[in-house]
Amino acid sequence: MIKNLIGALTLSASIAVSAADAASDKMASSDGMKMGDAKTGMAGRLMDMPRLMFSYRYMHMDMAGNQIGTTDVSPEFIATMIPNRFFGVPGQPPTLRIVPTDMTMDMHMFGAMYMANPKFQVMAMLPYIEKSMNHVTFAGLIGTAVLGRFNTKSSGVGDIQVIGKYSLLTQGPSKLRFDLGFSLPTGSITETGTVLTPTGATPTMRLPYSMQLGSGTFDLLPGLSYSLSSGALEWGTDVNGVIRLGSNDEGYSLGDEAAASLWTRYRTGPGVTLSSRIEAKTVGRIDGIDPLIMGPNQTADPLNYGGKTVTLFAGAEFIGQKGVLKGHKLSIQAGIPILQNLNGPQVETDWIVSISWQKGF
Repeated sequence: MIKNLIGALTLSASIAVSAADAASDKMASSDGMKMGDAKTGMAGRLMDMPRLMFSYRYMHMDMAGNQIGTTDVSPEFIATMIPNRFFGVPGQPPTLRIVPTDMTMDMHMFGAMYMANPKFQVMAMLPYIEKSMNHVTFAGLIGTAVLGRFNTKSSGVGDIQVIGKYSLLTQGPSKLRFDLGFSLPTGSITETGTVLTPTGATPTMRLPYSMQLGSGTFDLLPGLSYSLSSGALEWGTDVNGVIRLGSNDEGYSLGDEAAASLWTRYRTGPGVTLSSRIEAKTVGRIDGIDPLIMGPNQTADPLNYGGKTVTLFAGAEFIGQKGVLKGHKLSIQAGIPILQNLNGPQVETDWIVSISWQKGF
Protein backbone atom coordinates (compact mmCIF):
# COMPACT_ATOMS: atom_id res chain seq x y z
CA MET A 1 0.00 0.00 0.00
CA ILE A 2 2.79 2.42 0.89
CA LYS A 3 4.65 1.76 -2.36
CA ASN A 4 1.45 2.29 -4.33
CA LEU A 5 0.78 5.58 -2.58
CA ILE A 6 4.31 6.84 -3.14
CA GLY A 7 3.89 6.08 -6.82
CA ALA A 8 0.51 7.83 -6.89
CA LEU A 9 1.95 10.80 -5.05
CA THR A 10 4.82 11.12 -7.51
CA LEU A 11 2.44 10.87 -10.46
CA SER A 12 0.12 13.44 -8.88
CA ALA A 13 3.05 15.80 -8.42
CA SER A 14 3.95 15.55 -12.11
CA ILE A 15 0.36 16.05 -13.20
CA ALA A 16 -0.19 18.96 -10.81
CA VAL A 17 2.96 20.82 -11.88
CA SER A 18 2.13 20.27 -15.57
CA ALA A 19 -1.42 21.45 -14.98
CA ALA A 20 -0.16 24.49 -13.14
CA ASP A 21 2.15 25.43 -16.05
CA ALA A 22 -0.70 25.02 -18.54
CA ALA A 23 -3.05 27.12 -16.42
CA SER A 24 -0.75 30.09 -15.88
CA ASP A 25 -3.12 32.40 -17.79
CA LYS A 26 -6.30 31.02 -16.27
CA MET A 27 -5.07 30.83 -12.67
CA ALA A 28 -6.03 28.08 -10.28
CA SER A 29 -6.60 28.42 -6.55
CA SER A 30 -5.15 28.88 -3.06
CA ASP A 31 -6.09 28.30 0.55
CA GLY A 32 -5.41 31.93 1.37
CA MET A 33 -3.84 31.12 4.72
CA LYS A 34 -0.11 30.87 4.01
CA MET A 35 0.49 29.45 7.48
CA GLY A 36 3.35 27.22 6.40
CA ASP A 37 1.16 24.16 6.98
CA ALA A 38 2.25 21.30 4.70
CA LYS A 39 -1.41 20.36 4.16
CA THR A 40 -2.62 23.83 3.15
CA GLY A 41 0.23 24.73 0.85
CA MET A 42 1.91 27.95 -0.27
CA ALA A 43 5.54 27.93 -1.24
CA GLY A 44 5.79 31.38 0.33
CA ARG A 45 8.47 34.03 0.12
CA LEU A 46 11.20 32.76 2.41
CA MET A 47 13.33 35.87 2.20
CA ASP A 48 10.46 37.94 3.63
CA MET A 49 9.78 35.58 6.53
CA PRO A 50 10.85 36.27 10.11
CA ARG A 51 13.22 34.00 11.99
CA LEU A 52 10.57 32.71 14.41
CA MET A 53 6.84 32.49 13.88
CA PHE A 54 3.91 31.47 16.07
CA SER A 55 0.43 30.63 14.84
CA TYR A 56 -3.02 29.58 15.98
CA ARG A 57 -5.63 28.08 13.70
CA TYR A 58 -9.25 27.17 14.41
CA MET A 59 -11.08 24.85 12.03
CA HIS A 60 -14.71 23.73 12.06
CA MET A 61 -16.09 20.93 9.89
CA ASP A 62 -19.81 20.22 9.56
CA MET A 63 -21.09 16.89 8.23
CA ALA A 64 -24.69 15.71 7.72
CA GLY A 65 -26.49 13.01 5.76
CA ASN A 66 -25.06 9.79 4.35
CA GLN A 67 -23.68 8.70 1.00
CA ILE A 68 -22.73 5.44 -0.65
CA GLY A 69 -20.39 6.37 -3.46
CA THR A 70 -21.96 9.54 -4.86
CA THR A 71 -25.55 8.59 -3.94
CA ASP A 72 -27.43 10.02 -0.95
CA VAL A 73 -29.06 7.38 1.24
CA SER A 74 -31.53 7.69 4.12
CA PRO A 75 -31.12 6.25 7.63
CA GLU A 76 -34.09 3.97 6.89
CA PHE A 77 -32.35 2.58 3.79
CA ILE A 78 -29.18 1.87 5.76
CA ALA A 79 -31.10 0.26 8.65
CA THR A 80 -32.97 -2.17 6.39
CA MET A 81 -30.67 -2.78 3.40
CA ILE A 82 -27.01 -2.56 4.48
CA PRO A 83 -25.56 -5.76 5.98
CA ASN A 84 -23.90 -5.73 9.40
CA ARG A 85 -20.39 -7.22 9.05
CA PHE A 86 -20.65 -8.48 12.66
CA PHE A 87 -23.84 -10.49 12.04
CA GLY A 88 -23.31 -13.95 13.53
CA VAL A 89 -21.73 -12.61 16.69
CA PRO A 90 -24.21 -13.09 19.56
CA GLY A 91 -26.59 -10.13 19.80
CA GLN A 92 -25.68 -8.65 16.42
CA PRO A 93 -28.59 -7.97 13.99
CA PRO A 94 -28.31 -8.71 10.25
CA THR A 95 -28.39 -5.04 9.16
CA LEU A 96 -27.06 -1.72 10.49
CA ARG A 97 -29.58 -0.60 13.12
CA ILE A 98 -27.58 2.37 14.44
CA VAL A 99 -27.06 5.15 11.90
CA PRO A 100 -25.06 8.37 12.38
CA THR A 101 -27.03 11.39 11.13
CA ASP A 102 -24.55 14.25 11.53
CA MET A 103 -21.14 15.08 12.97
CA THR A 104 -19.07 18.14 13.81
CA MET A 105 -15.34 18.49 14.39
CA ASP A 106 -13.54 21.48 15.90
CA MET A 107 -9.76 21.70 15.89
CA HIS A 108 -7.48 24.18 17.61
CA MET A 109 -4.00 24.05 16.07
CA PHE A 110 -1.06 25.68 17.84
CA GLY A 111 2.06 26.07 15.72
CA ALA A 112 5.64 27.33 15.83
CA MET A 113 8.08 27.71 12.93
CA TYR A 114 11.81 28.37 12.99
CA MET A 115 13.82 29.51 9.97
CA ALA A 116 17.26 27.94 10.25
CA ASN A 117 18.41 29.68 7.05
CA PRO A 118 16.76 31.21 3.95
CA LYS A 119 16.27 27.74 2.46
CA PHE A 120 15.31 25.60 5.45
CA GLN A 121 12.51 25.88 7.99
CA VAL A 122 11.21 23.50 10.63
CA MET A 123 7.78 23.69 12.20
CA ALA A 124 5.81 21.86 14.88
CA MET A 125 2.02 21.74 15.30
CA LEU A 126 -0.03 20.65 18.29
CA PRO A 127 -3.77 20.07 17.72
CA TYR A 128 -6.58 19.96 20.24
CA ILE A 129 -9.64 18.22 18.76
CA GLU A 130 -13.33 18.09 19.72
CA LYS A 131 -15.75 15.71 17.97
CA SER A 132 -19.48 15.19 18.31
CA MET A 133 -21.70 12.69 16.45
CA ASN A 134 -25.48 12.23 16.58
CA HIS A 135 -27.13 8.85 15.89
CA VAL A 136 -30.56 7.34 15.42
CA THR A 137 -31.23 3.82 16.72
CA PHE A 138 -33.89 1.64 15.10
CA ALA A 139 -35.75 -0.82 17.31
CA GLY A 140 -35.22 -4.56 17.13
CA LEU A 141 -33.93 -6.61 14.21
CA ILE A 142 -36.10 -5.34 11.34
CA GLY A 143 -38.31 -2.43 10.35
CA THR A 144 -37.95 1.34 10.55
CA ALA A 145 -39.43 2.05 13.98
CA VAL A 146 -37.15 4.52 15.75
CA LEU A 147 -36.17 3.49 19.27
CA GLY A 148 -34.33 6.72 20.12
CA ARG A 149 -31.42 9.02 19.46
CA PHE A 150 -28.10 9.58 21.20
CA ASN A 151 -24.89 11.57 20.97
CA THR A 152 -21.25 10.62 21.46
CA LYS A 153 -18.35 13.02 22.06
CA SER A 154 -14.58 12.89 22.31
CA SER A 155 -11.97 15.57 22.89
CA GLY A 156 -8.28 15.92 23.62
CA VAL A 157 -4.84 16.37 22.11
CA GLY A 158 -4.38 14.98 18.61
CA ASP A 159 -1.25 13.83 16.79
CA ILE A 160 1.70 16.24 16.94
CA GLN A 161 3.33 17.03 13.59
CA VAL A 162 6.95 18.03 12.99
CA ILE A 163 7.78 19.11 9.43
CA GLY A 164 10.94 20.27 7.69
CA LYS A 165 10.65 22.53 4.63
CA TYR A 166 13.50 22.91 2.14
CA SER A 167 13.38 25.41 -0.72
CA LEU A 168 14.80 23.98 -3.94
CA LEU A 169 14.24 27.20 -5.88
CA THR A 170 14.18 30.66 -4.29
CA GLN A 171 15.42 33.11 -6.93
CA GLY A 172 13.14 35.03 -9.27
CA PRO A 173 9.34 34.79 -9.44
CA SER A 174 9.27 30.98 -9.23
CA LYS A 175 9.49 29.09 -5.93
CA LEU A 176 9.82 25.33 -5.42
CA ARG A 177 9.78 23.70 -1.98
CA PHE A 178 9.99 20.12 -0.69
CA ASP A 179 8.44 19.17 2.65
CA LEU A 180 9.08 16.09 4.74
CA GLY A 181 7.68 15.49 8.19
CA PHE A 182 6.37 13.03 10.72
CA SER A 183 3.14 12.76 12.64
CA LEU A 184 3.64 11.42 16.17
CA PRO A 185 0.97 9.13 17.74
CA THR A 186 0.05 11.41 20.65
CA GLY A 187 -3.72 11.36 20.02
CA SER A 188 -5.89 8.83 21.86
CA ILE A 189 -7.28 5.82 19.97
CA THR A 190 -9.12 4.33 22.98
CA GLU A 191 -11.93 6.87 23.51
CA THR A 192 -15.21 5.46 24.85
CA GLY A 193 -18.83 6.57 25.02
CA THR A 194 -22.36 5.46 25.93
CA VAL A 195 -24.49 4.15 23.05
CA LEU A 196 -28.14 3.16 22.60
CA THR A 197 -28.46 -0.35 21.15
CA PRO A 198 -31.49 -1.70 19.21
CA THR A 199 -32.53 -3.64 22.34
CA GLY A 200 -32.67 -0.49 24.47
CA ALA A 201 -29.45 -1.20 26.39
CA THR A 202 -27.02 1.68 26.99
CA PRO A 203 -23.53 0.18 27.37
CA THR A 204 -20.29 2.16 27.45
CA MET A 205 -18.16 1.01 24.52
CA ARG A 206 -15.06 2.01 22.58
CA LEU A 207 -16.05 4.67 20.08
CA PRO A 208 -15.61 4.03 16.33
CA TYR A 209 -12.55 5.05 14.34
CA SER A 210 -13.99 8.39 13.21
CA MET A 211 -14.42 9.48 16.84
CA GLN A 212 -10.85 8.72 17.91
CA LEU A 213 -8.36 11.58 18.22
CA GLY A 214 -5.27 10.18 16.51
CA SER A 215 -3.98 7.57 14.11
CA GLY A 216 -1.98 5.57 16.65
CA THR A 217 0.86 5.24 14.13
CA PHE A 218 3.95 7.16 13.11
CA ASP A 219 3.01 8.76 9.80
CA LEU A 220 5.24 10.13 7.04
CA LEU A 221 4.18 13.53 5.64
CA PRO A 222 5.76 14.31 2.23
CA GLY A 223 4.88 17.40 0.21
CA LEU A 224 5.92 19.45 -2.81
CA SER A 225 4.92 23.09 -3.51
CA TYR A 226 5.47 25.27 -6.56
CA SER A 227 4.48 28.93 -6.98
CA LEU A 228 4.89 31.71 -9.51
CA SER A 229 4.30 35.41 -8.80
CA SER A 230 3.81 38.44 -11.01
CA GLY A 231 3.17 41.72 -9.26
CA ALA A 232 0.09 41.42 -7.07
CA LEU A 233 -0.79 37.99 -8.47
CA GLU A 234 0.55 34.65 -7.29
CA TRP A 235 -0.48 31.14 -8.23
CA GLY A 236 0.80 27.64 -7.64
CA THR A 237 0.26 23.97 -6.99
CA ASP A 238 0.78 21.73 -3.97
CA VAL A 239 0.98 17.95 -3.70
CA ASN A 240 1.14 16.23 -0.32
CA GLY A 241 0.40 12.92 1.34
CA VAL A 242 0.10 10.91 4.53
CA ILE A 243 1.78 7.50 4.62
CA ARG A 244 0.98 5.28 7.63
CA LEU A 245 4.03 3.44 8.89
CA GLY A 246 2.67 0.11 10.13
CA SER A 247 -0.27 -0.71 12.40
CA ASN A 248 -1.08 0.78 15.79
CA ASP A 249 -1.40 -0.98 19.15
CA GLU A 250 -5.09 -1.73 18.55
CA GLY A 251 -4.41 -3.67 15.34
CA TYR A 252 -5.21 -1.29 12.48
CA SER A 253 -3.91 1.66 10.48
CA LEU A 254 -5.89 4.51 8.98
CA GLY A 255 -5.93 4.89 5.21
CA ASP A 256 -3.05 6.53 3.37
CA GLU A 257 -3.82 9.94 1.84
CA ALA A 258 -2.76 11.87 -1.27
CA ALA A 259 -3.92 15.35 -2.29
CA ALA A 260 -3.19 17.84 -5.08
CA SER A 261 -4.22 21.50 -5.09
CA LEU A 262 -4.20 24.41 -7.54
CA TRP A 263 -4.44 27.87 -6.00
CA THR A 264 -4.23 31.58 -6.70
CA ARG A 265 -3.77 34.70 -4.55
CA TYR A 266 -4.33 38.35 -5.44
CA ARG A 267 -3.16 41.28 -3.33
CA THR A 268 -5.93 43.88 -3.52
CA GLY A 269 -4.18 46.51 -1.42
CA PRO A 270 -1.77 47.04 1.48
CA GLY A 271 -2.19 44.09 3.84
CA VAL A 272 -5.20 42.56 2.04
CA THR A 273 -5.05 39.41 -0.10
CA LEU A 274 -7.88 37.35 -1.62
CA SER A 275 -7.42 33.70 -2.53
CA SER A 276 -9.05 30.58 -3.96
CA ARG A 277 -8.09 26.93 -4.17
CA ILE A 278 -9.36 23.65 -5.58
CA GLU A 279 -8.20 20.43 -3.93
CA ALA A 280 -8.56 16.83 -5.12
CA LYS A 281 -7.96 14.24 -2.41
CA THR A 282 -8.04 10.47 -2.06
CA VAL A 283 -8.09 8.56 1.25
CA GLY A 284 -7.76 4.79 1.57
CA ARG A 285 -9.85 2.44 3.67
CA ILE A 286 -8.73 1.42 7.15
CA ASP A 287 -6.40 -1.58 7.12
CA GLY A 288 -7.03 -4.06 9.96
CA ILE A 289 -9.60 -3.86 12.74
CA ASP A 290 -9.84 -2.94 16.42
CA PRO A 291 -11.53 -5.95 18.10
CA LEU A 292 -13.16 -3.63 20.67
CA ILE A 293 -14.93 -1.58 17.99
CA MET A 294 -18.01 -3.61 17.10
CA GLY A 295 -21.70 -3.08 16.55
CA PRO A 296 -24.51 -2.60 13.99
CA ASN A 297 -23.14 0.82 13.05
CA GLN A 298 -21.50 1.76 9.73
CA THR A 299 -18.66 3.57 11.55
CA ALA A 300 -17.61 0.29 13.21
CA ASP A 301 -16.72 -1.22 9.81
CA PRO A 302 -13.18 -0.31 8.60
CA LEU A 303 -14.36 -0.65 4.99
CA ASN A 304 -16.70 2.34 5.39
CA TYR A 305 -13.88 4.88 5.46
CA GLY A 306 -12.05 6.89 2.84
CA GLY A 307 -12.95 7.86 -0.69
CA LYS A 308 -12.31 10.63 -3.21
CA THR A 309 -13.28 14.28 -2.83
CA VAL A 310 -12.92 17.56 -4.69
CA THR A 311 -13.34 20.73 -2.62
CA LEU A 312 -13.45 24.43 -3.50
CA PHE A 313 -12.03 27.00 -1.07
CA ALA A 314 -12.11 30.80 -0.91
CA GLY A 315 -10.30 32.97 1.59
CA ALA A 316 -8.98 36.36 2.62
CA GLU A 317 -5.86 37.46 4.50
CA PHE A 318 -5.28 40.66 6.44
CA ILE A 319 -1.89 41.88 7.71
CA GLY A 320 -1.68 44.72 10.24
CA GLN A 321 0.24 47.67 8.82
CA LYS A 322 0.84 49.88 11.87
CA GLY A 323 0.42 50.26 15.60
CA VAL A 324 -0.12 47.27 17.87
CA LEU A 325 -1.48 45.23 14.93
CA LYS A 326 1.63 45.64 12.77
CA GLY A 327 2.93 42.26 11.60
CA HIS A 328 -0.11 40.34 12.85
CA LYS A 329 -1.72 38.21 10.14
CA LEU A 330 -5.37 37.14 10.25
CA SER A 331 -6.75 34.69 7.69
CA ILE A 332 -10.17 33.19 7.03
CA GLN A 333 -11.04 30.39 4.64
CA ALA A 334 -14.24 28.51 3.75
CA GLY A 335 -14.62 25.34 1.72
CA ILE A 336 -17.48 23.43 0.09
CA PRO A 337 -17.13 19.94 -1.47
CA ILE A 338 -18.20 19.77 -5.10
CA LEU A 339 -17.63 16.01 -5.42
CA GLN A 340 -17.68 13.25 -2.82
CA ASN A 341 -17.30 9.62 -3.83
CA LEU A 342 -17.29 7.88 -0.46
CA ASN A 343 -16.58 4.31 0.60
CA GLY A 344 -19.95 4.23 2.27
CA PRO A 345 -22.30 4.31 3.83
CA GLN A 346 -20.51 7.33 5.28
CA VAL A 347 -21.47 10.75 6.63
CA GLU A 348 -20.79 13.40 3.98
CA THR A 349 -19.08 16.77 4.53
CA ASP A 350 -21.25 19.88 4.09
CA TRP A 351 -18.78 22.72 4.69
CA ILE A 352 -15.47 23.67 6.32
CA VAL A 353 -14.32 26.99 7.75
CA SER A 354 -11.03 28.00 9.35
CA ILE A 355 -9.67 31.15 10.98
CA SER A 356 -5.98 31.63 11.73
CA TRP A 357 -3.63 34.08 13.39
CA GLN A 358 0.10 34.34 12.74
CA LYS A 359 2.91 36.55 14.05
CA GLY A 360 6.60 36.52 13.27
CA PHE A 361 9.48 37.73 15.42
